[in-house]
Amino acid sequence: MNKTSEYRFTIIVPIYNEEDNIARLESTFAEYLPKCIEKACVLFVNDGSKDSSLKGIEEICARNKDFYYISFDRNRGLSAAIKAGFDTCESPLVGYMDADLQTTPEDFNLLLPHAADYTLVSGIRARRNDSGSKRIQSKIANGFRRIMTGDTATDTGCPLKVMQTPYAKRIPMFKGMHRFFAALITLQDGGTFFETPVRHFPRTAGQSKFHLWNRLIGPFQDCFAFRWMRSRYINYHIAKDNI
Repeated sequence: MNKTSEYRFTIIVPIYNEEDNIARLESTFAEYLPKCIEKACVLFVNDGSKDSSLKGIEEICARNKDFYYISFDRNRGLSAAIKAGFDTCESPLVGYMDADLQTTPEDFNLLLPHAADYTLVSGIRARRNDSGSKRIQSKIANGFRRIMTGDTATDTGCPLKVMQTPYAKRIPMFKGMHRFFAALITLQDGGTFFETPVRHFPRTAGQSKFHLWNRLIGPFQDCFAFRWMRSRYINYHIAKDNI
């Protein structure tokens, strides 16, 4: 049996070469899970790390009863890691956050009260602790994305989100699509989203995997992929059957 089915809420944490953050992830989640307003577990997704991340994940999962993991055979990318988490999750609600701990799982308690009313609840980094160049790149990318997709999301790059699991599983994922969750959720009949401010912290360990290409240029290209997909997206409801 998939053990995530025993919980109300599963938090997906993709990990790629984050060996310096594993111990802090353990202490942070071990402290948070008992305080979560829903019965929760954490699902680490090792994205083919080349350092000792997988060994560290295995060790902390062995020590903590609400910690689980899956591991890729090789690096597949952030969108693939999130999709694998969605596909694996069997709890009614699924969350997502980055392993760099620039957001805190404690703020899921700000998002979860809205999860019954909205299919996607996303954080907004109210006071970003990033460099000026990163903030400028994100502002440009967000503005262009809003023009291209028509969504009204303020901060799609905020790595703190809660979704109703059936909607998360139906998101058509391909590389780069993690930036378009609000637009992809609202493509689905009944899909809605809500945003609320959350805290943001500077990275204290490890190195960012984002740079000019995958923060700015790549998302520009992905906008055109989304527009193509949106024009061909299929919605349906089965009205009657005898299965």
